[in-house]
Amino acid sequence: MSADAWTVVVLTEDALTSADVDHITALHTDPDVDVAYRVLVPADTEHKVVSSVLDHLGMLELREAWDDIVGREPTPEQATETAAEQVTESVELLRDRGVTASGEVTEDDPLPTLQHAVADGGNEVVVVTYPHAVEDTFHTDWASRARDVLQVPVLHLYAGTSELG
Repeated sequence: MSADAWTVVVLTEDALTSADVDHITALHTDPDVDVAYRVLVPADTEHKVVSSVLDHLGMLELREAWDDIVGREPTPEQATETAAEQVTESVELLRDRGVTASGEVTEDDPLPTLQHAVADGGNEVVVVTYPHAVEDTFHTDWASRARDVLQVPVLHLYAGTSELG
């Protein structure tokens, strides 16, 4: 990278969509600045049933709420495998746009890995999630937690949209 380099750490709970990549890459269009993207996807191994059910009910996702209630959730191995696939899809979409991108799976709580990524040269963070009624309302979502501890800008986008969280 040149002296004018910038690293954007992207924390997402699912594979990025084309719309997500468009929004994220549109944040930096200066051709004189080399921008690299580092994608982090947590393996959802510690499923929070109550908040997940409330989130699904708030979005009128009745089947998903029922699946949470009856315990249809992946094993830790399946969750890690799914997260790895989401990292690969996201990195490929970014690279298809002609940008430098890498990625990794994090622990269920991504904040420690996010802190390390910023300490390793991350200049800003973009968090991409679906709306979460409980976490967003009480500011316990990833973006709010990151803003509390990181000394870099943190942007929260809702997946697949241009809506800010």
